[in-house]
Amino acid sequence: MKPGVVMFAWLPEQASTVAGEVDRLFLWMLAFCVLILVLTVALVVGFCVKYRSSKKRDSEEELLEGAKQRRLEYLWIVAATVVFLGFFGWSANLYFRMFKPYEDPLRIYVVGKQWMWKAQHETGRGEINELHVPVGTPVELVMSSQDVIHSFFVPAFRLKHDVLPGRYTRIHFTATKEGSYELFCAELCGTEHSEMIGRIVVLSEEGYEAWQGRSGGAGRFAEKGRQLYENLGCAGCHEPGRLVPAPPLDEVYGRSVALASGARVEADRQYLRDAILAPNQEVVAGFEAVMPSYREQLENEDIDALVAYLVEKGAAHE
Repeated sequence: MKPGVVMFAWLPEQASTVAGEVDRLFLWMLAFCVLILVLTVALVVGFCVKYRSSKKRDSEEELLEGAKQRRLEYLWIVAATVVFLGFFGWSANLYFRMFKPYEDPLRIYVVGKQWMWKAQHETGRGEINELHVPVGTPVELVMSSQDVIHSFFVPAFRLKHDVLPGRYTRIHFTATKEGSYELFCAELCGTEHSEMIGRIVVLSEEGYEAWQGRSGGAGRFAEKGRQLYENLGCAGCHEPGRLVPAPPLDEVYGRSVALASGARVEADRQYLRDAILAPNQEVVAGFEAVMPSYREQLENEDIDALVAYLVEKGAAHE
C-alpha cells in the first residue's frame, strides 16, 4: 500500500480476544442471508417470466398434481431451519463465553451519567471519559448508571452492554493490542447523548504500572469505602458492641443469607448495593427493618466504594 493511502475498512479494528469470532459469525450470517436473497429474487423473476400472462392455462389435473409435489418446499424449509439453528448455537456459545466471569480479573467500577463515563480503579485512581487497562489482562467492569439507561460500547472490542440505574451490570474483556480505542454511549440518553464519548487506552504491563504510579497518592478504592463506612456511622450498628442490633458484615459477602420472608439470597455485589439503597427490601431474618436508605445521600461512586470495602471485608474472613 502506498504511503498516505487509506483503505476502506467496513469493519472496525479487532482489538480483543472475542472480536475475531464475532466478525466470523457476522460474515457467515451475512453471506447466508445474501444467498437467500439472491435465490429468492432469482425465483421471483424466473416465475414472473415463465408464467407471464398468456393464453395457455394449466388444466385442473396439472394444478392438483403440482400441489402434491412438495419435496422441494420441504427441503427448503428444513435446510434453512438447520442452518439458522446452527447460527443460534454458535452465537449462544459465543455469548456465554463473552459474559462468563473471569476467576481473578482486574476489576474496575464504571458509572455512566449524563453525559460522561467515570471509571474508578481498585487502586484508588479515577478517570473521566478514559479507561486505562493493560494488554493481555482479563478485565471486569462493574457498571451502574447515576440517572438513565446508558450503553457501554467499544466497537474495536465488539463489546456493548447496557448500563442501568439501580443495579450492577458486568462485562468482561481482554484487550489484545496496545492503542487507543473509541468508547461510545449506544443508548439515547438525553440532549447531549452524542457527546458522551471517551476512549479505552490499552497499555503494556510496564506502561500500565507506570500510569498507576502517577496517581498522586489517591489511595485504594476500598479504603475510601472504609472511611465512608466510619463517617456514616455504619460501625455503630454492624460491628461488635453495636448500639442497634444489625446483621454483622464481616462474613456476609459471597454467602447465603436467610431473609425474614423465609427466602434465601446470595450476598453478592448487587445484594450489598441494594442493602445500602433499599435496606428494607430484603430484611435479614432475626432483625428489624430499621436501617434508613442512603439513596439520596450518596453518589454512585460512594456506593461503589462502600461495596468494594464490604467485599474486601467479607473476603478477609474466608
